[in-house]
Amino acid sequence: MENILQHIQSSRTQSLAVLIDPDKFNLKKSSQFIDKVNKSLATHIFIGGSRVEDKITEALILAIKPLTNLPIVLFPGDASQVSNQADALLFLSLVSGRNPEYLIGQQIKAVSKLRNSDLEVIPTGYILIEGGKETATQQVSNTKPLSAFQEIIDTAKAAELLGMKLIYLEAGSGAQFAVSEKIIKAVKDEINIPLIVGGGIRSKDALEKAYNSGANLVVIGTAFEEDESFFNEIKR
Repeated sequence: MENILQHIQSSRTQSLAVLIDPDKFNLKKSSQFIDKVNKSLATHIFIGGSRVEDKITEALILAIKPLTNLPIVLFPGDASQVSNQADALLFLSLVSGRNPEYLIGQQIKAVSKLRNSDLEVIPTGYILIEGGKETATQQVSNTKPLSAFQEIIDTAKAAELLGMKLIYLEAGSGAQFAVSEKIIKAVKDEINIPLIVGGGIRSKDALEKAYNSGANLVVIGTAFEEDESFFNEIKR
């Protein structure tokens, strides 16, 4: 498996991740769903959620791994979702919030699972952006999303200066609106590391706007949960 961070850094084309929430996914539909993913423009599969029961994440990975050659990347809501069966882990720090449990606490809890792991661990500055509704991330982390333009930019830059390898701008699962083109462009102009954007993207047009504004990788989850026909818009 190619180094995933290097691929995102060096790729001349934009990347697309399909996010699967283990708590909402029907394992019986794994083959049908992953077949659509394989025929789409997706370059990665992200797995994770804000609230996931213990061991469900690993069961999902084991179910879909034989069905695809795409890299499987953990996008965990907490340390319990870390699984050595994946290819990589976004080692998230919720830098938009001030709750120490999600800035460093869960990361410490994950170390025992990572100490002898082969997972590619990618330090990622995770920034929750106002998306028009209260999200599960807000509820679980007990943090507020950012809405002030300059604060968002400064937070992204601070995360880069702290040593993060990726910045993830997230409007939240089921967001009413996506991260704005203005914010994506301003953050991209400020940082020198790859930018991931997710939340509220439900059309090919919204996807293209995120790319054109500077996103290196776009994450789509809820759109597929609500309507798998969206895959028809992003076929290879």
